[in-house]
Amino acid sequence: MNLEHLSKTELAELIQQNQSAPDARLLDQARAKKEHYYGKRIFVRGLIEFTNYCKNNCYYCGIRAGNTAAHRYRLAKEEVLGCCETGWQLGFRTFVLQGGEDVYFTDAILADMVYSIKERYPDCAVTLSVGERSRESYRLLKEAGADRYLLRHETADDAHYQALHPASMSLAHRKECLYALKELGYQVGAGFMVGSPHQTPETLAEDLLFLKELQPQMVGIGPFIPHKDTPFHAEPQGTLGLTLTMLAMTRLLLPQVLLPATTALGTIAPDGRELGFSAGANVVMPNLSPISVRADYTLYDNKICLGDEAAEGLQSLRQRIEAAGLEMDLSRGDCVGFEK
Repeated sequence: MNLEHLSKTELAELIQQNQSAPDARLLDQARAKKEHYYGKRIFVRGLIEFTNYCKNNCYYCGIRAGNTAAHRYRLAKEEVLGCCETGWQLGFRTFVLQGGEDVYFTDAILADMVYSIKERYPDCAVTLSVGERSRESYRLLKEAGADRYLLRHETADDAHYQALHPASMSLAHRKECLYALKELGYQVGAGFMVGSPHQTPETLAEDLLFLKELQPQMVGIGPFIPHKDTPFHAEPQGTLGLTLTMLAMTRLLLPQVLLPATTALGTIAPDGRELGFSAGANVVMPNLSPISVRADYTLYDNKICLGDEAAEGLQSLRQRIEAAGLEMDLSRGDCVGFEK
């Protein structure tokens, strides 16, 4: 199935046809594409959620600035380095530093943290996921040693974007940030929620067309899950079937992409991670954050952060990956075709 030349209308029709559950042929072709470029490997990254402060008020997010019920925290540099040391000893060679858009972490503070990680662990890759910043900020962080940057676009439809975010935020600026990151030489990750309020097959088709235009090295796709302390608390969550369809279609459209089986996918279904692999996903990100703060990084309700989702459950995760006929890979796992 070649999606490359499909129009928005044709993509939307295909999404509609596979909305309840992906066709077996779609899954088979997505797996074949993944295995052509990556074999049976599932890359494992160590996730460090180092701050849950955020200046933004996105309507879907549990750590939004307006959520006064959130228990806030920030990890100090030495705490982050301690997480990296734990991960290094376990064999991790990629660390993902994720946080809200926390004004405390200035360019100088964040660049120093990245530099210190790379100084101690020069063979590792550092991925940042800290939202919209200036081009100069991205440049400084790249010079400090950051290799990758995750910035989900959330939706590529402008009207839909405005329905999910306050007026102070814009899709145009989000796209500017993504293109700046690409120009600066990062391995770039975009992505979107499946089943977010007001989403349609047409808006999802727009997401695929934007990804085709952007050509990111990573795409994060997970189901929308409501949080009790947000304006969308009563909205239905995204479905497993449609999420798997969008994973498979993304793999077919961007065959070399690094595609996580997200924590959100594992939250809505006990075997969500394995089903993600069956739809073309090839990355997982167990949690390296201190256990004392994991429950506070609540982007959505009922988020799983222990067991196989945690770094200390690595052996169990390995068993699950191998039981699915796949191989766990703790290396840097760079995107095929990306020139460092």
